Amino acid sequence: MNTQRAKQIFNSKDTIAVKLEGQPVWIEEVDEANGMATVQVGQKPTNVQTVSVDRLTE
Repeated sequence: MNTQRAKQIFNSKDTIAVKLEGQPVWIEEVDEANGMATVQVGQKPTNVQTVSVDRLTE
């Protein structure tokens, strides 16, 4: 995924399935300048990671 698509998903009112290495994630923030995204992994609000957007898939 690229940063533009990650930003579109983040700003969308629809729920769009995104995965990080096969695990469902929720995009919480997109850093376009650095190509990074902060994501919540699974259902645990405390399991937050900052990863390169190219590791995310739809």
